[in-house]
Amino acid sequence: MNDHELAASLATAAGELLLEIRPTIPDPTELKAAGDARANVLILDRLRPARPDDAILSEESADDLARLDHDRVWIVDPLDGTVNYANGIPVFCVSIGLVVDGQPAVGVILDPTRHETFGATIDGPATLAGRPVRASDKEKLSDFVISMGLNGRTAATRARNVRKAIRISRSMGSAALALAYVANGRFDAFIQQGGLSAWDVAAAGLIAERAGARVTSMNGGPWFDLSHSPKSIGILAAPPAHHEALLALVR
Repeated sequence: MNDHELAASLATAAGELLLEIRPTIPDPTELKAAGDARANVLILDRLRPARPDDAILSEESADDLARLDHDRVWIVDPLDGTVNYANGIPVFCVSIGLVVDGQPAVGVILDPTRHETFGATIDGPATLAGRPVRASDKEKLSDFVISMGLNGRTAATRARNVRKAIRISRSMGSAALALAYVANGRFDAFIQQGGLSAWDVAAAGLIAERAGARVTSMNGGPWFDLSHSPKSIGILAAPPAHHEALLALVR
């Protein structure tokens, strides 16, 4: 089983588990904790023996933090969109990525409720259900539907400027899934200023990029750096023709 197949199988198993336990735990707080923890255990218990020499960074358990300079690091978010999941909102996902020599090389995002799997490798196309997908090719920025989250003292003004230039913005409650949606044009662009971690972006950013989107940090530089601390990452993903315009609006 190659790395992409392994990631997909782990995500599928975790997604099935999340759906299985959801009806059995009525309390949202308990469900949130149980979903995260049990999906994480499932993934790591299967990943460790399959790739014993690799390092692992999971949102729920820093398994190999001392080895993050390892040449192969799996980046795992067993449940992105925990509030949605716990409150019965069917917008959440499992995110599994593999970073090789500091760069995302494999990414899988599974939406369990829709049975949809986005995937990509560093040298292949982005796919949805195994079929290649492409980012938005809309000609006009004014037609864009985007996922957007801004912060800082001027966030309201900058958000207003973006909204004047596009059709509308939306917030899903699952950053990884929203970023993956850029890959097939469900979102024309994704803008998140800070608040993201490696496990939010490693898989989804690669998928968006391999679909033809330009993915950068909020200053226009490289979008992935494993040394960034949790909740410190910002990303802008958009079709190349409109990336600079959006970047200018949110700076």
